Parts: sequence; C-alpha cells; structure tokens
Amino acid sequence: MRDWIINATGKKKRVNWLALDSWIDAGLFDTWSGFRDWWSGYSSFFARFHVSGLKRLFYELASEGATLGTAGLVVVMAFAIPAFEETNTAWQTTTKYSVTFLDRFGNEIGKRGILHSDAVPLDEIPDHMIKAALATEDRRFFSHIGIDFLGTFRALLENVKAEDVVQGGSSITQQLAKNLFLTPERSLKRKVNEAFLAIWLEARLTKLDILKLYLDRAYLGGGAFGVEAASQFYFNKSVRNITLAEAAMMAGLFKAPSRYAPHLDLSASRARANVVLNNMVEAGYMTEGQVHGARLNPADIVDRNDFYSPDWFLDYAFEEIRKIMRDPEEYVLTARTTVDISLQKAADASVQTMLRQHGRAKRVKQAALVSMEKDGAVRALVGGKDYGTSQFNRATHALRQPGSSFKPYVYLTALENGYTPSSMVVDGPRHCGRWSPRNYSGGYRGRMPMAHALMRSLNTVAVGLSLDVGREKVVANAHKIGLTHIKKTCSIALGDQGTTPLVHTAGYAVFANGGMAVKPYAIEEVRNSRGEILYRHDRDEPKPERLFPLKKIEQLNSMLGLVVTSGTARRAQLPFTTAAGKTGTSSAWRDAWFMGFTGQYVTGVWMGNDNYTPTGGLTGGNLPAMTWKEYMSQAHATFSIPQIPGLPLHLAQVAEQKRLEELRKTNPAVAASARAGASMPEETRKALQSLLSHLERAGRLDIEAKPAEQKAGTTQPESPTLAPGQRQGAAPATVDRDEKRRADLSR
Repeated sequence: MRDWIINATGKKKRVNWLALDSWIDAGLFDTWSGFRDWWSGYSSFFARFHVSGLKRLFYELASEGATLGTAGLVVVMAFAIPAFEETNTAWQTTTKYSVTFLDRFGNEIGKRGILHSDAVPLDEIPDHMIKAALATEDRRFFSHIGIDFLGTFRALLENVKAEDVVQGGSSITQQLAKNLFLTPERSLKRKVNEAFLAIWLEARLTKLDILKLYLDRAYLGGGAFGVEAASQFYFNKSVRNITLAEAAMMAGLFKAPSRYAPHLDLSASRARANVVLNNMVEAGYMTEGQVHGARLNPADIVDRNDFYSPDWFLDYAFEEIRKIMRDPEEYVLTARTTVDISLQKAADASVQTMLRQHGRAKRVKQAALVSMEKDGAVRALVGGKDYGTSQFNRATHALRQPGSSFKPYVYLTALENGYTPSSMVVDGPRHCGRWSPRNYSGGYRGRMPMAHALMRSLNTVAVGLSLDVGREKVVANAHKIGLTHIKKTCSIALGDQGTTPLVHTAGYAVFANGGMAVKPYAIEEVRNSRGEILYRHDRDEPKPERLFPLKKIEQLNSMLGLVVTSGTARRAQLPFTTAAGKTGTSSAWRDAWFMGFTGQYVTGVWMGNDNYTPTGGLTGGNLPAMTWKEYMSQAHATFSIPQIPGLPLHLAQVAEQKRLEELRKTNPAVAASARAGASMPEETRKALQSLLSHLERAGRLDIEAKPAEQKAGTTQPESPTLAPGQRQGAAPATVDRDEKRRADLSR
C-alpha cells in the first residue's frame, strides 16, 4: 500500500492520488458485480412464485389485510393490558366472601358473595336448568374458543333488521369475563377487554368450570347473584329442586333481570320463560311434548311485594369489605352498614322520577346520587337509572368532569391566601399560555366582590384566582380533601379532570362539618360467623384531623349559601332549612352536577350519559338541583337540623324554635319530644305551613328568591366549563339584598 500512496523514495512523502482513485473504482466495481450476481440468483428463485391477474389481486389484499390486522392486534392488545393486570390477583378467591349486610339499625338488607364450598355442585344442578341457560345464552358454548363468531354475526344481522339491539352476541365466557374482571359499562374498550379475557379464561379453565362460575356469578334480579340464590329468592327452595317452568323463568333473567324479574312483573317474566322454552326446542335440547307441561303450568313465586334491595349501596359496601378484611381465613361475615333504607328509597325514587319525567327532553339517560352525614357515613347511594340493566356503579366508579362545582376548592384556596368574600376581583380577560377562559355569556362584567363571582359562577374569575394564588396550592388542597386525580392544568379551576360523585360529595362534607377531614365509609362493624367483632369503624379508623381553619370554611359557606338563594342553584332552595352548594356543568353539557348540603346531610347529584354524548343543554341548576331538592325534602323529617358553619338558621327553624319555647311552657313533654328529633307533629306541620304562607304574603319570605329583573320560572345557569360564546341568563340578585335579609333574620 505504501508503494502506491507514497513515493518509493520516501523523501517528500507525497500521496499518489491516481493510484488511490484506481483502487476505489476497482473495489466499487467488484462490489456491484457481486451484488448483481446475488440479485439475479435471488430473483430467479422467487420467479417461480410470480402471479398475475385476479390471483395477484387476492394475494395483495391478503398481504395488506395481514399487515393491517397485525397492527390492529397490537393496538387492541395495548387496550387490553389493564384488564389482564386484573388476572394477576387471586381472582378466584377475592369473591369468596359471603357477607350478610345489615342497615344502620340492624335489619338485614341483603347478601353479597358466595362461598365455593357452599355453592351447589354443577352435577347437582338440574339438567333442564343448564339446558335452558345454554339454549338462551350460548348454544355453541361447547364448540367455540370463548368468542362465538357465528353467533355474533347472527346477532348483528338481527339487530340490523330490527334497527335496534334485539340480540346480544356475547358468549357465556365473555359474560363471565365481564362479571369477574370488568365493569358493566358499555364501551368499545370494555368489549375488547372482554374478548381477550374470554380467550384467556378458555385457556385456563375447562368448559364445565366456566359454566359453573357463570351460573354462580350471574345477576338474576332481586339482589340475587347465581342460580342458587335466585332459586331461594323467587321459589324459596334450592336450585336442585326446581321444575322446568321455574328453570325457564330463571334462564330468562340472565340478559334483563330488571325487565323480567317475576317479583316486579310476573306476566312479563312468564312470557319470557315461554321464549326460553321455544329456544330449548329450537336448539334440540327438548321436544315440544317435553315442554308442553311447563307451558300449561307456568312457575309461581313466593310473595316479594315488600322486598327492597339497595343494590348500588350493597355493591359499594361489598367492595369496602374486601378492602377492610385482612384475614384471609374469615370468609363468612356479617356487616352492619351506614345505609338508611328510608333515605335510600327516597334517593332511588327522586332519581328515577326525574329521569322518567325529564330525561328524554334533556337527552340525559343516567344519574348518580350520594348522600352522607357530615363525617362521611353514606346514608344513600344510587349508581344509575336501573340496576338490572347495568350494574356499573356511576356513584363510585365513574370519573366525570365536575365543571364549575370544582370552583369552591379554588375559592377556598384563595381565602387561605388573604382573600375574603368582599375582596374585589375583576371579571376580565385572563391568559394561561395561549388559552383564555370565557364566561357563559361571552362577555365581562368588570370589578365585583368575590362572593358575587362565585354566585354567578364566572369562569374568568375562577381561573384568575387559581393563577394568582398558584395552581400548585389548588392541587394540594384538592389532594388534601381527597380528589387525588387532580393535576395542574390551565383550566383546573373549571373542573376539567374527572372525579367520582362519592369522592366529590365527601369533598363538600369538609365544608359542611367546618373543615375536618372526611373519608366516606359504608361499614360500621364487621363480625365473623362466631359473632366476634373483626372491625369497628369508630375503633379501627383514625380520628379525623382539621384540614382548614373554621373561619375560612365559614367564609366559603357564606358564599355557597348565596349560590342557592340568589345564584345558579335557586331551584335547590328548601323551605324549612338553610342550604348551601354549587352547580357544575362540563364542556358541551356532557355532565351536570349539583353538590349541596344542609346542617345534617351532604348530597351530590350527577347527570349525564355513559357514552359522553352531550345532553340537551342540561345544567347543574336544572335537573340535578331539582333532584337534590326532591330528595332532601324527604330526607329531613324534623326541624332539628344543625346550623351550617357561617350561615344563619332558616326563618322556618327560628319560628319553630320560638313555637317550641312557647310550647315548653304549656306542654313540656311534647316540646322535649320535638327537640329530641321526633317527627313533626301534625299541628306543627300545619302551623309551619300557615306561618310560611303568612310570611310569603307579607313579602318577608321569598321562597323562590327570584331577582326582580328576572322572569318568573327562569333560572340562571352556571358557566359550562370550556363552552364559550353561549348566551347566559339574566344576572342574579345582588348580595346586598341577601345580606339584608340575613341581617333581618339574625335580629
């Protein structure tokens, strides 16, 4: 190499550029020649596979389909990862608890869970029960791999023909996967997870094991899970002894237990049982002659007219049991809960009545309600419109944007950092990066007291306060209260991040109790099968600590009281006690909230749609506030309601106190009973109505608290989160008017 790069003499050591160029050219030529020879041989080998015409088109489509299918499989698998994480737990033992639940007064209200050792073995379940289930739910159960592709395609065609969902395509394995690992919410993500978990179950368990788990876990109405519990509930006997007609009736409950539950609609249940008998004949499991007797003699059930099961609350309480219990050896338990059945019934009725009367007009299909004491004891919990249709508990598991109902956490942070309700704030343009909030009206109102801004639910002021005091402090307070999902964003003040109604209601309980920490709970006491106390809330849980100074909470409550009397929540006013709270509406009216409290109960109401579609302009001051008022009017049975920190007693309560004081002088026993919290005597109720009518006629009691410039029957909605440019109603009444009325009452 040295010879052709450097002269041989080596005296001046010059580079021989001609020799170097020749060497590079020769090397490139040899490389190219070798590559051409290799490519020629490679092409000759694959030339034999050359296709053209329709065959080539088919192969091209198959190739592209395989590529896209592989990519889609990777994406779908990514969606399914969270579901597969659930299989890492001891999923076959987590549901072994058998819990009998009692209400707050010690009355049995239902059961949850099942002990595998107590369940009826599969070989003891009658053959006609198994055939009825298979014929109705999954005729190809023993031949598919967990997903019945033919059955799904057939159901899809039937649904298209009917232009409605008339048949389901889920196999028994898919339904079991949903019951074991997933929530019952209707979404594409859940269906993807359900399909993968079904295949996973088929690989881990035998067909008989899957069938047994399904028959033990399926919800069949009346608070009964599994065929044994359902047989005991409807027929008062073991599933071992049921007839063909009874088996057909139970098999008809798998898909729609609320619609066909015999204790709710016996005729519809019998009609559904007849369909099941038809399915058994069509599937070839029985002949028409064998089912003829069952058609002529339909099943009868035991009388359950007085039955009521607080299923949403029981599901929540069962989850709490599994968190509380640390001893895996104790599975048969009795738990005394916090639920008040009278309040639970009132909550159910309020939600269902409001959705039935106004849901279609407002294009809203679902709702949730949580009501608790100021210390977090949950008295009522409604997780949706119909438990039989969907057991997804929206009260405890649905993360929904709170909208403007999040603003009190921002205002509390401002109060902690030197602001007062009378501090002047500016309703004007604010910026966070490139984003700028807008009010519901799209305009600005200039300077005003901070109490006015919260009363009117102005977005610009709330965002400005979060920027002025520091969004980090707002996040810290939200976490301290219990909203741990909240993160720092520009629009944090407008409730842009999800929270559950249960957690949100507990947050407002901090305001109602004067600033003490609140952790919602459903279990008061747990005992084992020997009667030994395993857990007691007042003994085993830490004492609540103070989170905020009482003075700051009183200031906040004074502003929240104005929201109800003169702001966006006037429809939530109660004629017998003082109330405070805040409305909330998320972007495009997808979520509507009213969070409010009296001196006794804290209640939160959410309304929206599971698929996040916008409602028909529904705001928190509309149906949620009306539902809240309907429920709270039934929840309070006496005038003995404590005073809200920072707010005066209601005029009706003041009048009742005076009446009792006079009554004490003439009839001490009756006065003592009323002061102890007994139900209102009839004469007391009549006297109250007379007093309220007199005061209203005299102009001293404005029940509706309508501003003078606003037309009767209208309500100013709050500003929806991130929904600028939309018209807002007239401005609410001034704070001065309300403060004057409160001053009169205090005198």
